[in-house]
Amino acid sequence: MDGLGERHPERFGPDVTLDNPAYIDPTARVYGKVSIEEGASLWPYAVIRAENHHVTVGKFSNVQDHAMLHVSADGPTVIGDYCSIAHHVVLHSATIGDNSLIGINATLMDGVVIGQNCIVAGGSFVTEGTVVPDNSIVMGMPGKVVRSHNAFLKTKRNALIYHRNAEAYARGDHRAWTGPDFDEWNRQTGTALKAEYRSRFGGER
Repeated sequence: MDGLGERHPERFGPDVTLDNPAYIDPTARVYGKVSIEEGASLWPYAVIRAENHHVTVGKFSNVQDHAMLHVSADGPTVIGDYCSIAHHVVLHSATIGDNSLIGINATLMDGVVIGQNCIVAGGSFVTEGTVVPDNSIVMGMPGKVVRSHNAFLKTKRNALIYHRNAEAYARGDHRAWTGPDFDEWNRQTGTALKAEYRSRFGGER
């Protein structure tokens, strides 16, 4: 196993496009019209089904263990770049903006649109057709915006940490989040992200 479905994308079917993902666990299940973009990762027992419409996992985004991505008759599921779809999340014809994090066990139903730089808290249930603006924190059942906050630093860092881990898993290293090399990488990444934040959004982050 080399971390890319044994480098046999045909096992997913002819409509699955792998555009140089960082890691696809051999237990991941992918069916229908699906695009996994550069640097993205699918973790153990993630499931993606697109019998109609399509599913896109954006650049450097991660779909974590036991997450389920599906589509309805009404539209696709689209994940932007540098997103984290945490363990046991369900996305059903939902759209996720860049640099957003969907927390453990959250469910997002048909037509949900999450803006950029957002966090949906673990366990939230976001009902059909909910539109969440950029820079929002969502919590609850049903999920509601509880405050405005640009979570870019936290969410993009999480995506980058997962990308680093994905590259490690692809070479058989399952301990990439510990030790002096990781500590130095984490420090440098934090510094770079703060500079990017100031460049993009202003302020003193």
